Amino acid sequence: MKKFFEEFKEFINQGNVMDLAVAVVIGAAFTAIVNSVVSDLIMPLISLVTGGVNFSDMKISLGSGPDAAAFTYGNFINAVIQFVIIAFVVFLIVKAMNQARMFARRGKHAEEMDAPHCPYCLEEVAEGATRCPHCTSELPAPAAPTPKA
Repeated sequence: MKKFFEEFKEFINQGNVMDLAVAVVIGAAFTAIVNSVVSDLIMPLISLVTGGVNFSDMKISLGSGPDAAAFTYGNFINAVIQFVIIAFVVFLIVKAMNQARMFARRGKHAEEMDAPHCPYCLEEVAEGATRCPHCTSELPAPAAPTPKA
């Protein structure tokens, strides 16, 4: 039993588990922000466009009286709209993050980009090489070298 708890302690102390825990907590906080943006800012605009229709009020009563069961299809419509909007917002955030990473990577590897690359496999080749050492393609004749500024 002691070995079991030692293995569990080792598992918990691994970096991946801690990273996952942080991601879950930040994800929960981010979800609250995105839900607020959708319900407090975007849904009122959609209501304005649809002429003040409140989807959550849409239902079909399955009986009579105030306590009768109801088929609340408006809540489903609301959930679908919110899902599409949240997915779009997440898409925009991921796209912006990828562009920022690409921009940072370009700046970081600017010196590497000056080295010649194979036009077929895009791997780096030696200056003046006639064949790519990676894909063995014949390389076009090198252009006259241009001095770096």
